[in-house]
Order: sequence, then C-alpha cells, then structure tokens
Amino acid sequence: MQAIMKKGVGLAPDRWIPGGVPDPLIARAKNGSIGTALSRIDGPLKVQGHARFAAEFDIENMTYAALAYSTIPKGRIAALDVAAAEASPGVLLVMTHHNCPRLKPTPVFLSDDKAAGGSDLPVMQDECIYWNGQPIALVLAETHEQAQHAASLIRATYVEEPAETCFAQAKKHARHVEFQGEPLQVAIGDAEEALAAAPFAVDSLYETPRHNHNAIELHAATLVWDGDDLRLHDAIQFVAHTAWTLAQIFGLDESQVHVSSPYVGGGFGGKTLWWHQILAAAAARLAKRPVRVMLSREGVYRLVGGRANTEQRVALGADTDGKFKALIHTGYAAMTTHNAMPEPFILPAMSMYGAEAIKLDVQVADLDMLANTFMRAPGESVGTFALESAIDELAERMGIDPIELRLRNEPEKDPVNGLPFSARHSAQAWRDGAERFGWADRNARPGMRREGEWLVGMGAAGATYPYYRMPGSAARLTLRRDGHVTVDVAAHEMGMGTATVHTQVTADRLGLFSEQVTVNYGDTSLPGTILAGGSQQTAAVGAAVRAAFDAMVAELLKLAGNTSPLAGLKPSEIEGRDGGLGKIGDPAAHESYAAILARAQREELQVEAKPAMPLEIMHWSMHSHGAMFCEVRVNAISGEPRVRRFLGSFDCGRILNPKTAASQFRGGMIMGLGLALTEEAQFDERKGRIMNASLSDYHLPVHMDVPKIEVMWTDIPDPHTPMGARGIGEIGITGTAAAIANAVYNATGKRVRSLPITLDKLI
Repeated sequence: MQAIMKKGVGLAPDRWIPGGVPDPLIARAKNGSIGTALSRIDGPLKVQGHARFAAEFDIENMTYAALAYSTIPKGRIAALDVAAAEASPGVLLVMTHHNCPRLKPTPVFLSDDKAAGGSDLPVMQDECIYWNGQPIALVLAETHEQAQHAASLIRATYVEEPAETCFAQAKKHARHVEFQGEPLQVAIGDAEEALAAAPFAVDSLYETPRHNHNAIELHAATLVWDGDDLRLHDAIQFVAHTAWTLAQIFGLDESQVHVSSPYVGGGFGGKTLWWHQILAAAAARLAKRPVRVMLSREGVYRLVGGRANTEQRVALGADTDGKFKALIHTGYAAMTTHNAMPEPFILPAMSMYGAEAIKLDVQVADLDMLANTFMRAPGESVGTFALESAIDELAERMGIDPIELRLRNEPEKDPVNGLPFSARHSAQAWRDGAERFGWADRNARPGMRREGEWLVGMGAAGATYPYYRMPGSAARLTLRRDGHVTVDVAAHEMGMGTATVHTQVTADRLGLFSEQVTVNYGDTSLPGTILAGGSQQTAAVGAAVRAAFDAMVAELLKLAGNTSPLAGLKPSEIEGRDGGLGKIGDPAAHESYAAILARAQREELQVEAKPAMPLEIMHWSMHSHGAMFCEVRVNAISGEPRVRRFLGSFDCGRILNPKTAASQFRGGMIMGLGLALTEEAQFDERKGRIMNASLSDYHLPVHMDVPKIEVMWTDIPDPHTPMGARGIGEIGITGTAAAIANAVYNATGKRVRSLPITLDKLI
C-alpha cells in the first residue's frame, strides 16, 4: 500500500501536493525578519542562569536516584545483595526486579507514530541480563551523593550465558532490515558486471567505529506523581512521544502524563526515552515522593545508545570520460534484535551521483549489546566517509580533479526513484566553495607540500542530508488586539535557535515585528506531535504556523465585515503586512489587526490548525547539499594530524537566520572533526563492555583542536518547502570526515580507510 501510494503521489500534478504552490514568504522574505541575524532569544536566560534544565526543577520533598549496572553481556541474576545499600544513610528505597512495579512492554521507536522507546526489552521485570551495563537496581535517597554511595554497595552474582559480542562472528548470520518502512537494498542493472567492464575502477573497504552520545547536559529527569497523573520534566527531543509511550508502559491515558522539556543541552538523537526515566517513574510511584535522576557520564555510556560500527564496501567503475558505470555501496552494521535502528550508510549513495548500474545493500549483525540509536546524520555521516573517500581514490587513479569528477556525475533526476529534484544547486556550492578556499592552488601529487616537519595537504568531499517533514505537527496562534501574537507548539529547543527562527518566521507571516511574537514550546500541553530530529523541525513548525495563519485569516475576514477595506476578498488574496491584513499587490487595501478586533469587540482571536500531510517528499527528491574543503598538517616525525582550516559551502534553500545557521553548520562540522580524528567507543568483544566510558578516555575535540571554520551558502529558496528552507542541523557532519581523510592523503600519500585517523595510522 505504501509503494502504491508513493507511486500515485509521484505522478500527481504539482498543484495537488503541499509545496506545489510556493510559500508566499519565499517572495517576501528579502524585506522582512527572515534572513536577518537575530540573536537567540533564549541566550540571555541561559547565560544568566535563569533557564531551568531537567535536573534543575525544585520540588518539595525531593528524592534522588542512582543506578547500579550489570557487568556481564548476557545471562541471569542469580543473587542480588542489597542489604548494605538499604542500610546506608539516607536510603529510602532499593528497587530491583523483585519489587519493581509490573510494567507493560515499551513501544520501541519507529514501531508506532508516537513510540519513543530506545528498545523493547522488559524494564527490570525479571532476572534476565541483555547487555553489559543494563540497570539491575535503582536506589532512592535523600541526597544524590547518598544514592550514589548506596548504589556502589550493591553486589550481584550472575549465571552467564553465551553472548554474541564479536562483530566478525555476528556478520556470518547477518540479516536484512528496513529503515523507516523502506528496505535498505537497491539494485539497478548489474553493477558487479559493469564494475568488471569499466576502464577505471576502485574497490575498497572502509570501517567506522562505535560512537557514543556526549551532550553537555547529562541525561536527567525530575518526576512527580499526583494521584494517577505523572508529571515529568525531562531532557527530551519529543515531549508528545514520551508522554504517549510512558502512558502505554504504566497503563495510563495519554492525557495523564504531562511532559515538559523547555531546554535541552544537546540532543543529536540521544535525548530520547531510555530506562532511567521509566525506572525513576516506577520508583517515584513506589516511594510516593518526587524523584530526580541524573545519569553520570559513565551511566550515559551504559544506558544510552549511540552510533553502531560499520564495515562498508564501496566500488566505483567509470568510463574514460569519468562517468560512473557502476556504483556499489554495501556492507554491515552492528545492531540488536531489540531496537529498530540500523545504521543506513547507503543513503548518500541513493541520491548524490548518477550511475548506469547501482547496487546498495545494508545488512545488520546482531550483537548482545546496548541498543544503538540515532546519532547526528545517521547513515549519512559515516556513509559519506566511505563514498566520498572512494571517489577521491577514483579521481586520483584517473588523474582527474576530484571536484570535476563529482560534477561530471551530477544526476539530472533522482538516480534511484526517478523523481525530479525539488531544487539542486550543489554544483554552485562546489564552484563557490572551491574559489573561496583556493582549491586551484592544491598540488594534486601527494606529499609535495612541506612546511618544516609538517606535511600539508588539501581535500574535499560532498555533503548531503534529506529534507524531511514528519506528520503530526500543529500550531495554535493567539492574536491580541494590541497586535501581539503567541505561538504555541510542542517543538523543542536544543540550542539550535528554534524559538528564535520561528519568531522571525511568524513575524513575517503576520506582518509584525519580531518583538511582537512570543513562541511557547517544549510541553505536552501545547499542540502537535513534533520530533526534534531529522533536521525537520523547522519545516514541521513552519508548515503548522502557515496552516494556523491561513485559518486565522479566514476568521479575521469574517470578523472584518462588509465595511472593511478587505470585504469580499478571499483568504488566498490576503497577506499579513504592516500589523494587519492586506490585499496582495494592492497597498491601499489594508486593515490592522487592532481595527478588525476592535470592530468585532474582541480582545483576542485564537486558532489552531494542522498542515497537510508531507506528501511533497514522495513527489520530489528533496535534499540539502554541501561541499566540504579541508587543509591539514601532518607531522612527518610523530604522525600527528591537525586540521588547519575548513570551509563548508552549502545548498540548503533559504537561510532563515544566518547567525543561528552558521552556528549549526559549524557545530556539525566540529562534530565531524571528532568523527574523523578522535572519537571511538572501544568495545571489549570479550565482555561486550565499552571500556572508555568517560571523557578522559573517549576523546572529543576541544577548543584547541578546532581550526578556523568558514561557512557559506547559496541561499536559493527551494520552491516546494515551507519558507523555501531545508534542514541544516545535520548536514554539517556529513562529508567532513572524508574531506579530512582526503586531505591527509594529499599531504602524506597514505590512504586511511578506518576511522578515527590517529597518528599510529600515519607514522
């Protein structure tokens, strides 16, 4: 049915599809708030300490939770000695599988529209152990320190069972899975045959390790029960999904769970529903007192999933003109049987380049480990490393400039599904970036540039991320007679500037100043089921606000009456401007909101609306694009690699706020520096345990590691998206690792195909 629907939507006339008629803001944005560098409105609250995060809500009679974790990958708890913990000062409760309330199964993410669970395993319901680091007990105490100390006193005895913790062994039993309802396999023509016949070819394996989430704000929640109603202040990326899922677990109606998440100190896919919120809610119900739980940094590694490791084969075959005859991208990713998140590393290969024959395939190797999950640009971040490194290898083999090779293989339509692109200006991003970066000065021969003991090289890589707009968004607008409007929407602010950008967008939509707009977000009392992920929140909220504005215009025209300058006009003929409504193209036909509401003897008008389903993603091929440029220095004696400068040139549609956008791009690129050079979760295959569970041992880029980063963009609106914008939150990490690896090769002549690029691989 889904395939039939997609085919029908793809063939439908443009005018039937959301985005078939361009958003009116696209033509007007040049003269409004959109495009101005407005500082984040939440900034002053954060620097003054007035923004309350999940672990900063003060509730009377608070208790504090701490967790004890298993130390085996699979088996059963034979005995659990909690006597010392229970006798420890300040302890109120020790909860184990013996006294944990009976909980219903957790709906795992992607299994239902509102499902939010990181895995579908039973949460402390029996003695079974499923991964090394699984919580085996929760301690409640009067202080955080007392709870932590008591948890350290718990002693467990296990009966171990055979566990699959070896990736190489698990690959022998690999299986195919779906991602977001779609298979991760594509076959167009006979790619292996085309590869064998191609005059030029490369065929290599690339490896990426596990990566862990390390948001600045630790995972935390503050919970309190009021009878059978649960109130939760959480660090979460989807409040409505969390409320629905917790309601299923505890046998409640969704309306009985109230979730707020006004500020999130970094999410990236990890701030979702894990065991700590569920267990804290269960403990709060047992103890009949409020509970605060905050994971330690090690606790995040034990309990919160990250990016799975991959092994990828990329093979490219080209004719003498550099046109791709074969594109093969296949391989394996680690996963578990109790989650639904394969690492879809083939996604970039599905849209970036044209080829006569294509073979794409992801298989998952099931391990007994913590469930993996989304992590910034899942699939694209590691998939572009392999694909864009292979293209660099092919260009070097053919003696073609690697940028020119990419441009020769720009597709005219989507190479997999044949859909037209909604907008694609990646070639311009490449040319603009190459000129600013000084690509023409690059010496194509590796190892030819040296500054003292440092070898210097330049590299480039493509970047991409899809446009998404997920269903379920809604918005409520409340317009006061004084011209102030409040936007209520269950969106999320994780530092990307959501409220700021939608203040600007709403101001332009209604013809107001930014100071006349207030955006409320991050609470289940607000309308919509909006996920902060997939770089789609701006589109989801923007579409919802447009729908609410259209509904408001219809109501205002009714209130205006026959004596208004707007009498007889249709909503489609109206725009918001100059503090009121006006006829499009007629400056004289205008009336202020204040005048309309005063005549109707109304102090305010409130409307709520949902946008149309996101059928545009089935009608066009919709992607953001980028070109990444890097200059590295590699020490010829020690092998130490250093990125000296980096440039990202992006084609992401209209840029709504250049200040917040530049921050998002740079943040993604810095995360890409870590992916390329430092980050690796060291997984002990003997015990299935992450060994470097701290920021002392899991290395992230710090300020001294980050070079000068320039950002530029085409700023060409996409005519088929809300506001003409596409997502920018995740594209910055894509292509970054490949650009660094390609620059390292240009500097040293050494091709590194296994991340991270550490000095031992370059000596």
